[in-house]
Amino acid sequence: MLSRAVVVLLQLTRDRLRMFRSLGLKPLARLSSGRCVPQPNLFNPCVARSFSSTVRQYRNVTDIDELFKNENQEESERQWSTPLAKQLFAAISTTGPVPLASYMRMCLTGDIGGYYTGAIGEGRDQFGTKGDFVTSPEISQIFGELIGIWFIAEWISQGRPKEGVQLIEVGPGRGTLMDDMLRTIQRFPAMANSIDAVYMVEASRELRNAQKQLLCGPDAPSSESKSGFHSPSKYNGKQIVWTDTIKSIPNEADKMPFIIAHEFFDALPIHSFQSASAPPPQPKASSPTSPAQPPPENTKPAMEWREMMVSPTPPGVTHAQLGTPKSQQDEPPPEFQLTLSSTPTRHSRFLPETSTRYRKLKNMPNSVIEVCPDASIFATDFATRIGGSEQYRKTKPSGAALILDYGTSDTVPINSLRGIRHHKRVNPFSAPGLVDLSADVDFTAIAEVAMSASEGVEVHGPVNQGDFLELMGIRERAEQLTKAPGVDKETADKIDGAWKRLVDKGPDGMGKLYKALAILPENDGRRRPVGFGGDVSG
Repeated sequence: MLSRAVVVLLQLTRDRLRMFRSLGLKPLARLSSGRCVPQPNLFNPCVARSFSSTVRQYRNVTDIDELFKNENQEESERQWSTPLAKQLFAAISTTGPVPLASYMRMCLTGDIGGYYTGAIGEGRDQFGTKGDFVTSPEISQIFGELIGIWFIAEWISQGRPKEGVQLIEVGPGRGTLMDDMLRTIQRFPAMANSIDAVYMVEASRELRNAQKQLLCGPDAPSSESKSGFHSPSKYNGKQIVWTDTIKSIPNEADKMPFIIAHEFFDALPIHSFQSASAPPPQPKASSPTSPAQPPPENTKPAMEWREMMVSPTPPGVTHAQLGTPKSQQDEPPPEFQLTLSSTPTRHSRFLPETSTRYRKLKNMPNSVIEVCPDASIFATDFATRIGGSEQYRKTKPSGAALILDYGTSDTVPINSLRGIRHHKRVNPFSAPGLVDLSADVDFTAIAEVAMSASEGVEVHGPVNQGDFLELMGIRERAEQLTKAPGVDKETADKIDGAWKRLVDKGPDGMGKLYKALAILPENDGRRRPVGFGGDVSG
């Protein structure tokens, strides 16, 4: 049983400084590696990801049939930027334009040159100042420490179970966040001992290797089971299990799953739809006994959803023809573009009808919406693991999911697809497989799906990341680190600049753009979690 002193450490609203004393005073070595140093000439990926996408400017009204005219002669001579670009063209030439979600999936996780799963260059790294973008855990160790504290607070509030805790991360990157979390949790032995296993949902073999080296050490033994690959953690020997999908993780009635999804949902493929006038109804055929019925006059045309599809740009196309923004004209014209389907597709008939939020926009001409089916799949999985369902019965609802990402609080995302490469915003339809693709997260949709999937959960948020981290005590923890013995001014300045960047709500910060949402066991709203306006209880 935890001592009263430990509980006091977690009473963030009463005595934050005492809480952080248990985490240690030594800043991690990575703070002096330059990751937190402001780069005057470095494009801020947070700013890049905050801009509305201009992807619709890449639409070309060229008729699809005209697009492929003389393709055999012209395309055989075309030089493609990546092997994946050539493969995409071959597929589209066979089947016709593909949904935006299919394009994103192939670019991010395709076997041939996918951004995360098929690295072309040996030793290529997507993360950090030498990669394409920097994430919050890479900016400051405090971020991961506070996430660890958040789950400790939930563990206490839910009765301090002695066993049965599953720690799950989806999209773990290089493993930096989980490393900071485990180091923090290790300071609280009772919770550390309650963890049955740590599950890392990661499809990339290269990223799995990087995670294993960081979390287990380069010489740690490995084994394999039907759940995935196992290695003992360097902290307490608890098994870390790597799985391709979250479905491989046991969903058991007596387990308490603690799930973290940081910058995961933004990389899930999206479908994009636009409302358009449906063809007018055809007059009824005449018969010998009744004349043809003309269509009624002055009727408002019915609206339908059409899907935005990806097709190749014509050979030799110019930036002027595509309407490429000037900031992106230093690169070759993109090899692909968005086109609007001329008729409804199977996706446009179904996906926009899944929510009243989408249906309300249907009758507004040229309305654009983005829908992420994969986000619904993961939100459903999180909710049923925590709250149970008809299929997955639970002894009682338990656990928590914390989602941190960038996106909209109460509006449907539109035109948010963006590409990032070398810390610069680039055309999302250029260099497939070498560009990070992402889109705004629809937090309201995640909340709706989670509560529909399980009656045993409730949702808190989203709240701004800056507010969440301030309530968790980021300011006090940073002050503690900067004043620790042996910390020089240069290191202190890096620590100070790093945490402020995470909470800054200005255009160059991450405090407002990024948001936090929590899925918890249903409790009639009687308890707010820490970071969302509540305190530790239990």
